[in-house]
Amino acid sequence: MIRKELLEVLYEAASIQRWNDHIRPEHFTELDKQAHKMVYAYVLSKIEEADHGTEINWHRLIEGGFFEFLHRIVLTDIKPPVYYKLMAEKGEQLNEWVIERLEEKVPELRASLLDEMKNYYSSPERANLEKRILKAAHYLATNWEFKIIYRLNEGLYGLEETKAAIANQIEEHYDLAGVQKLALGKKTSNFLDLVGQLRFQQRWAQSPRVPKTSVMGHMLLVAMMSYLCSIELSACPKRIYNNYFAALFHDLPEVLTRDIVSPVKRAVEGIEEIIHDIEHRQLEERIFPLLPTEWHSELRYFTEDEFASKIIVNGEVRRVGSEAINNRYNRDYFNPLDGEIIKACDQLAAYIETFLSISHGIKSSHLEEGNRQLYARYNNKVVAGINFGHLFSYFKIS
Repeated sequence: MIRKELLEVLYEAASIQRWNDHIRPEHFTELDKQAHKMVYAYVLSKIEEADHGTEINWHRLIEGGFFEFLHRIVLTDIKPPVYYKLMAEKGEQLNEWVIERLEEKVPELRASLLDEMKNYYSSPERANLEKRILKAAHYLATNWEFKIIYRLNEGLYGLEETKAAIANQIEEHYDLAGVQKLALGKKTSNFLDLVGQLRFQQRWAQSPRVPKTSVMGHMLLVAMMSYLCSIELSACPKRIYNNYFAALFHDLPEVLTRDIVSPVKRAVEGIEEIIHDIEHRQLEERIFPLLPTEWHSELRYFTEDEFASKIIVNGEVRRVGSEAINNRYNRDYFNPLDGEIIKACDQLAAYIETFLSISHGIKSSHLEEGNRQLYARYNNKVVAGINFGHLFSYFKIS
């Protein structure tokens, strides 16, 4: 079962500031970096499959991204040169210490998940390609940040050394087709640059809030929650893949439309449908042209009617309930996607955002009203066999 302690650990990344010894944008957080990294990992993996005919173990990639996220939270703000030196010299002991700390922080974390994490770090040959893709994605996302940092800190001692170190690490991954393509700086690179702008779009922009989260960070949190729910349901590999990446991209249109808050969407009858139509056209006209044509149908499946549970039969998308997916369609053949789970995780993430800020003493009428409405909506609610009422009760404000 997903526990309160685990969800709280995930949100710690929203408070970990990156490049905090440099002049930087106000909120360059570890959460946003990890989210951007997983979008890079998706792009690199898709290119690797298409150009090199390589079979990616997507479950291992998602799982590895999750484990590396937890690893980074526990080690918090160690400067990269020190971190890599420690990992090179004391990596095994450091990994054991991280897992021990996670066991202390989340005492009821599933033993099977911890065992998988131990195996991930103790077996270098396991999921070797997926680890290389994640490492390349890590450095590419770091480099995206650094290009902004560089402009703000030009002339700072050690900056050129950092620039060279990042470039050298990216060059180490030039055997990956995606790294070569992104180095050209063409349309797929522009897509990743555009997605990166979601790091600067604040959630609950009309309210002071602690910790602040961006649309980008929120997307990753929803993706990880959807992944944990999928594992809980013993989902088939394709269902895990769809739920994770559909959640990771569920707010993608907001890079063009910005975050339109729910009260605005509900203000006038029919306005929500108009907004969805605008978002759909923006995706088709401005985002999809930046990506290979072969990816378009999958991204439409992820982003159109994103909160509907659905399957594909004979090339036709069919809406079905997540209960039906549990009972009849939990097989790769049906390409199942649990939009209902993604929606519940999306609203759980919003609910936790209100809870954390109010708990820190930073509140507004928007946050308090959102908190009350979301709790009332999900109290005692079960979605696809997951007791979301129980998850929401973890964060009830007394």
